Amino acid sequence: MTARSDEPAGCIFCSAASAQDLRSSLTLYSDSKLVVMLNRYPYTNGHLMVAPAEHVSRLWESDRAALSAIIMASAESQRILSDEYHPDGFNVGMNFGTAAGAGVADHYHVHVVPRWSGDSNFMSVTAETRMIPENLETTWEKLSPKFAGLGAVIDPHQ
Repeated sequence: MTARSDEPAGCIFCSAASAQDLRSSLTLYSDSKLVVMLNRYPYTNGHLMVAPAEHVSRLWESDRAALSAIIMASAESQRILSDEYHPDGFNVGMNFGTAAGAGVADHYHVHVVPRWSGDSNFMSVTAETRMIPENLETTWEKLSPKFAGLGAVIDPHQ
């Protein structure tokens, strides 16, 4: 994909949507409606974000096709992560605006975070350190082939 003329400088989702190098941008999937990428920070194994390709900050700014694609991609992301990592549960959520905790306040996105029983520990609190059993590059290598067919899942008419 090529850079769009309306792409705000520094928006990680717009950059991922137009990235030529999917690996370096941690992009697992991108099309005209959405982008799926790994979350770099704070990172938990398999933490994905699903965002509209269009730079919008609220759900009502997306059309019906984009909203449907984002929900379908979020569901398929959860299935792919379940198959690959076998988590005990998931956190799936959205934050709108900095007051609500959004790290990127002007481009909404869905977080899909696999969770395991006992996955939080004292290291984060006492040593400001996280134990991560797999680095981002390895996660990208595992997951990127699984997202190759996402377009057919979210829009079977493609």
